[in-house]
Amino acid sequence: MATMTELSPTEDKSKYSQDTQVDEKLSPRKVPTLCSTRYGIAFIAHLCNFVIAAQGIIMNITMVAMVNSTSHQFQFNGSTEGLPFDSSGDPQNSPKSPTAWAPVYNWSPHIQGIIFSAISYGMILTLAPSGYLAGRVGTKRVVGVSLLGSSLLILFTPLATDLGLTFLIATRILQGLSQGSGLGGQFALWESWSPPHERSRLCSIALSGGVGCVFCLLWFVLVYDGPVTHPWINTTEKEYIMSSLAQQVSSSRQPLPIKAMVRSLPLWSMGFCCFSHQWLINIMVIYTPTYISSVFNINIRDSGFLSALPFIIAWVVGILGGQLADFLLTKNFRLVTVRKIATVLGTLPSSAALVILPYITSSYIITVGLLTLACGLSPLCQSGIYINTLDLAPRHSSFLMGVSRGFAQIAAILAPTVSGFLLSQDPELGWRNTFSLSFAINALGLIFYLIFGEADVQDWAKERKLTRL
Repeated sequence: MATMTELSPTEDKSKYSQDTQVDEKLSPRKVPTLCSTRYGIAFIAHLCNFVIAAQGIIMNITMVAMVNSTSHQFQFNGSTEGLPFDSSGDPQNSPKSPTAWAPVYNWSPHIQGIIFSAISYGMILTLAPSGYLAGRVGTKRVVGVSLLGSSLLILFTPLATDLGLTFLIATRILQGLSQGSGLGGQFALWESWSPPHERSRLCSIALSGGVGCVFCLLWFVLVYDGPVTHPWINTTEKEYIMSSLAQQVSSSRQPLPIKAMVRSLPLWSMGFCCFSHQWLINIMVIYTPTYISSVFNINIRDSGFLSALPFIIAWVVGILGGQLADFLLTKNFRLVTVRKIATVLGTLPSSAALVILPYITSSYIITVGLLTLACGLSPLCQSGIYINTLDLAPRHSSFLMGVSRGFAQIAAILAPTVSGFLLSQDPELGWRNTFSLSFAINALGLIFYLIFGEADVQDWAKERKLTRL
């Protein structure tokens, strides 16, 4: 009779420990790094995520110019100092609306919130299934097709907007389906490409965020699902990666332990913290252009530049954060400590900075500084909660990353919907309530993760071998 038994403690330590021991001949010092294939894969994934992110947030920036600003005001009742002037020196002459030929839509803040959240309705449906599918058929196909679909839909968006609000929302939902597959599908890459002690930096490089149609060709040509199938990888690097991942087997070879996953507190703590952080991210990404433009009465050109500055800083910090996390691991910091430090730094200061914003409306420079602080630190969570599934269950990480991102994506639906409702009630009080609510949600998620979060391979995720009695 065949039964499933766990590996013995001795075998588990020597063969399947996360503190991976690689052959001395394959020491990381002797294996290519920045010019290696695995870093090339991370860079290509980074470009893919950059394209997906740009396609997803373009509506957040253009909304400033698309809506009828005279009908639905976000503005505070008060004067501001130090506002950017136009060339004549008169703030009243700064253009507040697009040129006459550009269409303007009479969308209330509540309707805008629904438009913003529509893309997340699609994403939430495909994040988990695409991660599981990529583990079965390969990341290359899943992400490549998804990127192409999202790129075609973004080209269709202007026509959908002209056809009416229903067509626009439907298009954004379909785009969300494609983007969810693109984001969820790539998680399976890191089961095969990331040595454990390089995991933080490789994932942070990849996740830091007409072009999409061209780029998908680059994806299909250069990206492979694992080092074994890659035709140009250096032999030394391939052996190094395979040796360092020898303790991991594909989740496709074993059934998913769904019941054990549902009962796992470390998974739930990670999921809730991802949810709370996604709430924060969506508030910043969606409402930063609107906040700067409406509160300070500046034109769309200046709003675009100021809105982009915090995210440029975030892009740099996100990449450096992965390097820092792996550096701390080399200094004998516990893995769970590194994950929690990264999560605290990426969550608490960012949400606290937003709470301060409505109280310093006299200076747009301080406002942009706080937004830069908030956006700049938030990507540190990429080396914390967002790759925690690779620690808890490396065999099932592609599926679990999709599930956790899918659960977190609920925040991307609720955040703009709730915020749009709050802002439609009272502009000044609405901003304060929006930012305070974001802080409260982030604090609760962070506390839950600090109490129950772990970074050890869970019992239900360890390999079981078939024995015959």
